[in-house]
Amino acid sequence: MKKNIYKTIIAAMCIFPACSDYLDIVPDKSFTLENIFSTRSDAYNALAKIYSYLPTDSKQNSYWLLGDEWVNPLVQNTNYTLWQPIRIMERRQVTDEPFLGTWSKKSTGGGKPLYEAINTCNIFISMIDGVRDMEPDKKEDWKAQATFLKAYYHFLLLRQYGPIVLMDKVVTPDDDPASLYASRSKIDACFKYIVETLDAAIPNLLLRRTGNELGQIDRLGAASIKARVLLFRASKFYSGNDDYSDFLDHDGQPFFPQDNAERTKAKWEDAVTAINTAITLCEGNEVALFKYTGRKLPDDTEDATLNPVNMQRLYDLRMVICDRWNEELIWGNSNVVAADNDLFSDGNIVLPIGYTGVEHGNTYACRNYLGATYKTLERYYTKNGLPLDEDNTFDRSTMHELTRTPGTGDAAYAETRGILQPDVETINLYLNREPRFYANVGITGGYWRSHSVRIRTSFYADAAGGFSIARPNNFFWTAIGAQKQVHIDNMVAPRNLVVYPTPIIRLADLYLMKAEALNETLSAPNGEVYEAINKVRRRAGIPDVEAAYTGSFVKSAPIMGKHLTQIGMREIIRQERAIEFAFEGHIFWDMLRYGKAPEEFSTPVLGWNYGAIGADFFQQKVIQPRMFTLRDCLWPIDLGELDKNSNLIQNPGW
Repeated sequence: MKKNIYKTIIAAMCIFPACSDYLDIVPDKSFTLENIFSTRSDAYNALAKIYSYLPTDSKQNSYWLLGDEWVNPLVQNTNYTLWQPIRIMERRQVTDEPFLGTWSKKSTGGGKPLYEAINTCNIFISMIDGVRDMEPDKKEDWKAQATFLKAYYHFLLLRQYGPIVLMDKVVTPDDDPASLYASRSKIDACFKYIVETLDAAIPNLLLRRTGNELGQIDRLGAASIKARVLLFRASKFYSGNDDYSDFLDHDGQPFFPQDNAERTKAKWEDAVTAINTAITLCEGNEVALFKYTGRKLPDDTEDATLNPVNMQRLYDLRMVICDRWNEELIWGNSNVVAADNDLFSDGNIVLPIGYTGVEHGNTYACRNYLGATYKTLERYYTKNGLPLDEDNTFDRSTMHELTRTPGTGDAAYAETRGILQPDVETINLYLNREPRFYANVGITGGYWRSHSVRIRTSFYADAAGGFSIARPNNFFWTAIGAQKQVHIDNMVAPRNLVVYPTPIIRLADLYLMKAEALNETLSAPNGEVYEAINKVRRRAGIPDVEAAYTGSFVKSAPIMGKHLTQIGMREIIRQERAIEFAFEGHIFWDMLRYGKAPEEFSTPVLGWNYGAIGADFFQQKVIQPRMFTLRDCLWPIDLGELDKNSNLIQNPGW
């Protein structure tokens, strides 16, 4: 395992203990800030502490669980201290110690105190020049990292709370009360500050990190995050959002800009410029869409030989986030510890009896807990690169009818070998889907790759991964799994997890950001828009947009030629993002910035019945109610902060 900056976090915690209101980095009167920053080693520990505030997306209370892709285990459905991001989707958020709260230290489950983080950045920036045994260029790089993280933490707060308090300097108890009890700034002012701070950091960052510095931000990562920030700034939720026209500052003016079309277009143009800059920088420094070159499972050897193109594509898509520090990852969070890797172990299937080499039923790294929702199944395209309802070969009226996968003697088996089990019972919905469907999801009739073996997956009762009286708690509540986040070698032996940096941004994101932002600046999409999205579609093994929407499989007008209009292309890009980044924590923030979160996230979670045969199993039922309203789009500021600072205005509905 590569070493990186997070190795020093535990030691750094001793240097930076925090008090309730602001960071107190002086442990006792015998120390001063100058003592703490006297050597390079001390400064490195301080830098590690700054990185420790990044969200940990491998935990049960991960931001990845926001949205509509995941459902918690049935056994813990009434325990509201766990799976708190999902509780937010059930409208169970609270104002006293909010779930995933980041405004202060008073948060239950997963939220990091980001104002404490920002103050830590400010202290570091103010003191790093005094370190004795460091080269000037190294000081500049570390200072730039702290400056970037200060901007990034402001962005995370803005994304979650809307208008925030900007914190540009060290805050101490002796400061003027106006500094200690500041007001929230308007959305445009917040974005302006974040972008200016990023611009100050980017030129002084090392171009590209390698070796022990993996996980630290570099110029490529910072430029890519700037592109994301400007994409958010231009998006509907943050620009021209009339849902918040009556959410007013102390001066009686709206916190959210009520932009007209011209102003919004200018913001999209700024986003395009930043995205192009980031893409040029990344492509010029060996960042590329991922292609898997590692070992394939022994069970796949024959199929990889006889069906090489499709099996290679399956591995490309299956391992795109699991393969450590691969060429597509621009910036990742490497603060992932195997013992705490709840999200990826809870989503792994229990190894069925009959597979040798590991301990069956060991649930440490394979709990069969965290399932995928039925809604996610329908989001994926057909093999023709079209949404289900836009493909004339797909029949919604028969999609849940029982059928069988192609057998070894069928002509269709040449394409499905290694992808689907031969001649087994399944349903029409599970056939003729795009490659990402089979790589990402765990379905009855498919394969699940983990434990270093290929598991013949069935979620029928008492089958591989299904409900069992012997294991009444260890099964996916929806009878649908998500294997995208599980490494193929999780768990080669009991208590063994292969961990990897959780992706913060990867190259496919920049390509789809470009397609989206450029489309918004044009009256109709052009070849540059198509080329950006087609790069991702080609890696996924589906037709280019132009071919899909003019070919023989697309339904007639208005679906035929949908890609020719800005509105039609907008819908295509949004669905492409939802598929490409499924189970990676994007769907919530994308739907939020589109202004569609209440609409998308208020439908109940559906799943399958737990029958032992197909006729009983493939019966839809409501698994979990969901309710998400405009109030829930912005987190509440916890009540304790409002009591301390009368200048703070609470978010609407709270």
